[in-house]
Amino acid sequence: MRASDLLVACLEREGVDHVFGLPGEETEDVLFSMRDSDVTFVPVRHEQGAAFMADVHGRLTGDAGVCLSTLGPGATNLLTGIADAHLDKSPLVAITAQGGLERLHKESHQAIDVIGLFEPITKWNTQLNDPDIVHESVRKAFKLAELEKPGATHLELPEDVAAEETEVEPLPTRERVRVGAPDDETLERVQSLLAAAERPLVIAGNGAVRTDAAEQLRAFVSATDLPVASTYMGKGAVSDADEHSLMTLDSGAHGEAADAIDEADLVVTVGYDIAEHDPADWGHGDAAIVHVDSQPAEVYEAYNPEVEVVADIGETLAALTDWYEDTRPSFDTDWYADLRDHIVADVDREPSGEAPFTVRDVVPVLRELMAPADVLVSDVGSHKMAIAQNFPTYEPNTCIVSNGLASMGIAVPGGLAADLAVDGEVVVATGDGGFLMNAAEIETATRLDCAFTVVVFVDDDYGLISEKQESHRGESTGTALTNPDLVTFAESFGIEGYEPTTAGELRTALDDAIGGGMSLVAIRVE
Repeated sequence: MRASDLLVACLEREGVDHVFGLPGEETEDVLFSMRDSDVTFVPVRHEQGAAFMADVHGRLTGDAGVCLSTLGPGATNLLTGIADAHLDKSPLVAITAQGGLERLHKESHQAIDVIGLFEPITKWNTQLNDPDIVHESVRKAFKLAELEKPGATHLELPEDVAAEETEVEPLPTRERVRVGAPDDETLERVQSLLAAAERPLVIAGNGAVRTDAAEQLRAFVSATDLPVASTYMGKGAVSDADEHSLMTLDSGAHGEAADAIDEADLVVTVGYDIAEHDPADWGHGDAAIVHVDSQPAEVYEAYNPEVEVVADIGETLAALTDWYEDTRPSFDTDWYADLRDHIVADVDREPSGEAPFTVRDVVPVLRELMAPADVLVSDVGSHKMAIAQNFPTYEPNTCIVSNGLASMGIAVPGGLAADLAVDGEVVVATGDGGFLMNAAEIETATRLDCAFTVVVFVDDDYGLISEKQESHRGESTGTALTNPDLVTFAESFGIEGYEPTTAGELRTALDDAIGGGMSLVAIRVE
C-alpha cells in the first residue's frame, strides 16, 4: 500500500470516525485514501474550526480528535486549536501535509518549519520522512495524546512520502497506560492533615472530570461532608444540586466560594490545573494544601502544597474514603451551609421584562430547559464568567469551557463536535465577538445534519475587555463592533433564527430551539 493508505489504516485501527480539516494539493493522497476507508473526512470552512472540533471531541470522549491541514497557511491556521488542546489537556492528533522532501532544504513555496512551530504546543511531533515509520509514528501519536495528562501531538507527511509504497502493517492498539495507585506513606500524611483539620475543603479541577474520577469524588464528599468548589473545567465533577457544592470559583479573589477557601484550614485540590485558574486569585490564607493529581504541582509561590499525591486520582479518593469510614474523624460540617444557601439563592433569578437582558437573566432559563445530561459549550467572553458562576452543572463534561488558553471562537465548531459525540441535546453559548470568528462552521454543521442550538449574546462590543478597561480607567476604547441581522444570517444557512425581545418570547424561543433542530437565538444583552 501507499504511505497514505497505511496512515488511514492506522487511523481506522485507532477507532477514528471523523477527521476534520481542509483539503489541499499536498493532502491529495491522504484524502483519496480516506475516501476508500471507514474514516469520514469532514471538510470545514477554516482550519481553526477543524482543530477546535478535534479538541472538543477529545475532551468529551477521551479519545484523540483528529484534524488535518495542508502545509503553510493550513498548518498555521491549526495553531490556536492545538494550543487550546495543549493547555486544556485535551487529546488531539494533528496531521499536516508538507512539500516534497527534495525541496525542504531550501526556501520554497509555502514551506515553513511546521515541526518547530508546533514544538511548544505539542507533547510530541515528528515528520513522517519514510513510509516504513508511519505505523509506529501514528501509534505513538495516539498513545501520547491520550496518556494522562493528555494533550496534542502532530504528524507531518510530505507529499512525496505519502505516495511511496510500503509493506508494513498498522500496529495493534493497546490499553492506555494507567497512572499508579498512591503509596501508603503519602496517604498517611494526607490522612494526618485531614484528621487534624476542622474545616477542610475540596477544589475540583479539570483532572477530576478528565480522569473519570467524579464517582469517587462524589463518594468521598458524601462520606466526609466536605464542601466542594469547582474550577470552570471541573464543573459537574460533583453535582451542583448536591448540598456539598459551592459551585464555581470566580475568576478573581471574591465570591462565596473564595470566602469558603479563605475560611478553610485545609484545601484538598483534586485534578487542579494551574493553567486554568491562578491560585493567587483564590487566596487560601494559612491553610495547608494537599495536591491530588496525576502529575506533580507546578512550583509557584501561591501554590506550594504540603503534600502531593501523584497517583491515579480515583484510586486516591477511594483510599481516602475507606480511611474516613474506618476512622471517622470529626469535621465541622455546618460552617459552609450559609454560603451554600446564598450561592443557590443568587443563581436562581427570572429574566427582566424585555431586552436588553443580562446574561445572568438568561442562564437560569437555559438550565431549566436543558436536561442534566445535555451539553452546554461556552465560548470565551464576559458571558463565560456568568455561565461558569450561574449555570448549575449536574454531570461531568456537560459544561464545556475553554479555560487554559481561553480562546474565543471555540463555541460553534465545538458544538458541532459535541453534537457528533453525545446523545443529548447540545447548546452553544457565545458572544457576538466570538461567534463571527467561526460562524461559517454553521454551514459545516448543516451539511452534516447536525442539530444544536446557537445562543448569541449581542452587545455590539468586546464586552469583557470593555468591562476591564472601565474598571481600570472609567472608560473603554477599541472594543466596539457592529453586527449583521443575525436572524437573516441564520436563515441564509437554512436554519431557524429567533430574536426575542420580552421575557415571554425569550423562554418560548429557547424552548422551541432546544431539541428542535439546528437553530440560532440572538439575545440582546447589556
